[in-house]
Amino acid sequence: MKLHTDNNSALNTVTAYGAGFVEINNNRYAYAIAFGPEGEITRWPASSPSDISTDLLYMAAGITMVAQDPMAFLDADENTPPKFTGTRPEVLLVGTGSKHLLLAHRIVQPLLKIGIGVECMSTQAAARTYNILMAEGRQVIAALLPEVQ
Repeated sequence: MKLHTDNNSALNTVTAYGAGFVEINNNRYAYAIAFGPEGEITRWPASSPSDISTDLLYMAAGITMVAQDPMAFLDADENTPPKFTGTRPEVLLVGTGSKHLLLAHRIVQPLLKIGIGVECMSTQAAARTYNILMAEGRQVIAALLPEVQ
């Protein structure tokens, strides 16, 4: 499906999607990708929803968890969020291909704990939602699996 929007060439916009591809700024990708409104569109090393792990979600969100001092538990409580580097997006949209599949709570919970909303939906729905949120100026990241051909 071809999407028609007011193109702001400075922002990454989903311009089309279909069986086996997602198109960003009129460039077609036949593999999983992760991107935000600005910056690179990177290959995301997942080929199916079952490949998605917490570490892959961190990678898509552009954050890296900071190793904790083994004695930090002495000064922390269960409400102390983990530390990370990178800019935290408001929401991470995960496009799971042609079907809407939920990820296990144990996979998304670490991102929720640091204040990143994680929404799973079909790739078509994620692409449309990304364009809307991006146009509103929201800090959104999309990690999209192409639909199975």
